[in-house]
Amino acid sequence: MTRSTTSDYHEYPKTLPPDDFWGQVRRTVNGRPVPSEQIDLIVAAVRDGLGLDADDDLLDVACGNGALTNLLAPACRSVVGVDHSDYLVDVAHRNFEDPPRVTFALGDAADHAEHEPEPERFTKVLCYGSFSFFPEGTARRWLTALARRFTQVDRVLLGNLPDRDRAPTFYGDRPGWQAELGDPDAPIGIWRSADEVQDLAAACGWRARLSVMPPRYYASHYRFDAVLERAAG
Repeated sequence: MTRSTTSDYHEYPKTLPPDDFWGQVRRTVNGRPVPSEQIDLIVAAVRDGLGLDADDDLLDVACGNGALTNLLAPACRSVVGVDHSDYLVDVAHRNFEDPPRVTFALGDAADHAEHEPEPERFTKVLCYGSFSFFPEGTARRWLTALARRFTQVDRVLLGNLPDRDRAPTFYGDRPGWQAELGDPDAPIGIWRSADEVQDLAAACGWRARLSVMPPRYYASHYRFDAVLERAAG
């Protein structure tokens, strides 16, 4: 049996020091926050993958406590972070908010995409390390709403996706891991193959271009990124 990721996501951060920003969002290896060099690799990959520049208005979905959002803010004109954890959004408000350029809001990813009052103000969208925890229906609703309503968005980056084809590399001899691969409430969420990500994107109006992080990235052996661009026609 797997633990509830929903409960863990909401309650676990409260057990950590208020300034343990990477621990709160489990950007960790063996329970320890990853070193700054690893964070630098993530920031560089996001900036390059989205092609962020000073004219962009970024939407960071499932932003957690805003620590990564904060590091991306200098690369664009403005950024809005959205997350469904009231505790983590409060951490973001207290530590990283700088209105009107950097703001944070409480909300579910799909609900926000379907009801954002000014979707046309955004030009880029990021979801880093969280897409695997979206149930299939939520993932489809979110991607479809982005394609339909966020008409000025030309790129979406789905970062740090667990690769189903490389799951044996991660799990090794651990028994019973196959049962977790399609479970959004499992510790790593839903594992999707490259083909599955491309098919999901295409069904929702996007074309997916896949990439992997350099070997020195701590999770490069089982994760990949997907940059989504609008499908032709």
